[in-house]
Amino acid sequence: MKKLFPSSLAIAAILLFNSCATNPVTGKRDISLVSEDQEIAMGAQADPGIVAQYGLVQNPTLQRFIQEKGQQMAAISHRPNLKYEFKIVDSPILNAFAVPGGYVYFTRGIMAHFNSEAQFAGVLGHEIGHITARHSAQQQSKAILTQGLLIGGMIASPTLAQYGDVLSQGAGLLFLKFGRDDERQSDELGVEYSTKIGYDASHMADFFQTLQRQSKQAGQGEIPEWQSTHPNPANRYSTVHQLAAHWKQQTNATNLKEGRDSYLRMIDGLIYGEDPKQGFVENSIFYHPDLKFQFPIPTGWQFQNSPQQVQMAPKDGKALMFLRLAQGNSLEAAAQKMLTDNQLQAVESKQVTVNGLPALAVISQQAAQQQQQTQQQAEPIQALSYFIQYGGNIYNITGVTTASAFNTYFPAFSATAQNFRQLTDQEKINRKPEVVRIKTVRNPGTLSQVLQSFNVPSKRFEEMAILNGMQLNERIAANTLIKVVEK
Repeated sequence: MKKLFPSSLAIAAILLFNSCATNPVTGKRDISLVSEDQEIAMGAQADPGIVAQYGLVQNPTLQRFIQEKGQQMAAISHRPNLKYEFKIVDSPILNAFAVPGGYVYFTRGIMAHFNSEAQFAGVLGHEIGHITARHSAQQQSKAILTQGLLIGGMIASPTLAQYGDVLSQGAGLLFLKFGRDDERQSDELGVEYSTKIGYDASHMADFFQTLQRQSKQAGQGEIPEWQSTHPNPANRYSTVHQLAAHWKQQTNATNLKEGRDSYLRMIDGLIYGEDPKQGFVENSIFYHPDLKFQFPIPTGWQFQNSPQQVQMAPKDGKALMFLRLAQGNSLEAAAQKMLTDNQLQAVESKQVTVNGLPALAVISQQAAQQQQQTQQQAEPIQALSYFIQYGGNIYNITGVTTASAFNTYFPAFSATAQNFRQLTDQEKINRKPEVVRIKTVRNPGTLSQVLQSFNVPSKRFEEMAILNGMQLNERIAANTLIKVVEK
């Protein structure tokens, strides 16, 4: 098996011979496995995969806005020499993240929840801060070690990284959870950078309150992604206000901008929540209106939908199932490519039909050589794959688990694959997304009264209050712009 990670001796040698670099923000000497050139290369390598995973929001105005503000902020940052890229990706989750080398991504979910340019600028500066202070590069150094353990040993119990990238994604999320010192420093940099380009950074603190309220409404198991990867100590709100006052004085800034109305008008029409055309789940059934297919998700399993694939897994992570487009001109060719790419060998295969569609069912296991190399560290794995021809494509539904658990998960794997079928329900096919709409308040009143005047269902009042960064009993003046959600 090709060696995929450095040995502990090699890592020690790298640590010994890599020269210390001066941190651009602190001025202190840091030891890192990642040089600036490597940092830039990692970002350039990661970017196509991130864009492919999420897709970009097709909104030239917003994409131009994040680029303009990002480049303006990068120019006054501690590392203006980097070639920065700023993108809004097509995901409903509340997240913003940076990768080494100058790449920053915001989701449309987080864009929908900002209520001013100043809030946006504070978070933008925070993410740039992770790059300028080399937090993401330092965490990537740690991830190199962890990735080696995961890929080399498969020690984290078989969620099977090479089939669904779950373990490697898990490692990335683990190390994106920056420590409090890094977060505190990035908060300060976010305040500094946004103040220097003319924004009132105190509004960044208001957005933290939005995240906390969103977390409370969704439940602890579904906290906004940005908050889950960015620790949020209780004093963060007041600390950011203090930092904003400090940097306002430090820069002798006057007439700092909030940019509330201008921002709200920019996001009018932005898709809110899941975009049905990319696929959606309802009553444990996944529907894809554009490609016109559907299949069930096992009860109690979690799922993740991206343009590349749909991943499903039980909460204990002891199995993984995915649907993705297969490569090949025939069912047999598609099956062979998948097996070869994943170092699997077929144990049994047969031609079948799935709801009238031609298909090939394959049971496979780890190839003998790979099994020998991993048997000291983890159980061998076994998989059930269906290759289904439909609509000019070949779809691959594969379920993977350990050999010892295969019989336990076989019914779930089989039921999902065998219930793949054509989607004919016109209501599902024509399902429209919800979008953010900006309304002008005509008559003053509480937010509850205003929402009622716009025919917002009462069960969504709290959701809309969070979206607007307001309280339901807050008085709203006439001519104020607010957000509602409509189809």
